[in-house]
Amino acid sequence: MVAASPEAVARHPHLAAPEPDGVVRVDMHTHTMWSGDSTTTPDEFAVAVAASGLDVVCITDHNAIGGVTELSDVVDARVIVGEELRTAAGEIIGLFLTERIPMGVGHVDAAKAIRDQGGVVYIPHPFDPMRRNMNEVALYELAEADLIDAVEVLNAKTSLASLNRRAAEFAAEFGIVGGAGSDGHVPDALGAAYVEMADFGGPMEFLASLAAGRIVGHHWDEPRPWSPRIVPSVTREV
Repeated sequence: MVAASPEAVARHPHLAAPEPDGVVRVDMHTHTMWSGDSTTTPDEFAVAVAASGLDVVCITDHNAIGGVTELSDVVDARVIVGEELRTAAGEIIGLFLTERIPMGVGHVDAAKAIRDQGGVVYIPHPFDPMRRNMNEVALYELAEADLIDAVEVLNAKTSLASLNRRAAEFAAEFGIVGGAGSDGHVPDALGAAYVEMADFGGPMEFLASLAAGRIVGHHWDEPRPWSPRIVPSVTREV
């Protein structure tokens, strides 16, 4: 476990204490310049991860996995290949992917495609109307079909505490494990929310550890102040 830098602790005080051996800090939702709405370069991402004290980062760029190979070579943390995929019903994240899933597939087909790769189906910011959240009909359809592995119950960019609480209530209703992530589109945001959990190997161990993990970050009753995105001009994987 790498201790967080003083600068990172100043931004995110919950990073102050190092974790015991065998426990890792996992940010389950991060973005880089490959997302198209993030300016974070590989070098900036690597510096931010090193400063944050995170052990594992799930890189979940929008409709792309092309940046993960380059980032894996420079980031001093374990990198999980993810994709935040846009469907007609809203966004869905696949973790532990081996191949990119094309944008535009249906939400059920997207979940099945993630599972076919041995991946984890993760629903980001499910009730946040400021994002491309999954619509409720589709969300309940996936849950009732047992096609959701984890739900983001703490998204650090969600400004209303009630929306994160609602996500947690939905996860509890269906017995689905909860996750957390910074949804960081700029370097300083990394580590704003994460999960403390036992170390793991593959996707199934990940889910087992996640179920017993601890959500850490901006408290549901202390929402993160809203700040504007900076939208760069970059070429995106299509």
